[in-house]
Amino acid sequence: MLLDIQFLDDATRPRAPKLENLTIEQRAPGRHLKMIHDHLRQNMQVLRRMVDEVAAGEKIVAEVEAEAEALTMVSNYRQFGNLCGQHCNIVNTHHSIEDAHIFPALSEKGEAWKKVTDRLIAEHEVVHALLVKLVDALNALARDSSRENFHAAREVNDALERVLLSHLGYEEDEIGDALGYFRIGV
Repeated sequence: MLLDIQFLDDATRPRAPKLENLTIEQRAPGRHLKMIHDHLRQNMQVLRRMVDEVAAGEKIVAEVEAEAEALTMVSNYRQFGNLCGQHCNIVNTHHSIEDAHIFPALSEKGEAWKKVTDRLIAEHEVVHALLVKLVDALNALARDSSRENFHAAREVNDALERVLLSHLGYEEDEIGDALGYFRIGV
């Protein structure tokens, strides 16, 4: 159900104009955006590994909790809740900044850029809906650690991972260079 996300079809995604002969300085904001996205990707990998280990019976939930406690990102963001909750908060904050500051500035640069940013905003809405579903699924799992609740949480996490990774790549490809070209801060 959740994994059949037609919306990820690249053929439906608007393409930005290609920018030629960019300087190193103009490419820097796009590289910075990728670094931020790489942090999100790293979080997804950690979550994926932990979920897979529990699913394979290699670890019990208590072991995953202990491992999560040892992660630097957990200690740094402890006030935001559990590992998944932290990741959800980071993604939501990142997208809120883009929606409020970066995309409006870029959409003013022409119709092609507006189409791309409109699509990115629409994708943010899908990511946000999946984040809400994940939080709900994790809360259900915390209340009742049944196999069904674990499966439901894993299904939502799988969908979120697929959508988010696709979205991040699309965003980097389409607007990365434009950020420096148009001097839009990241």
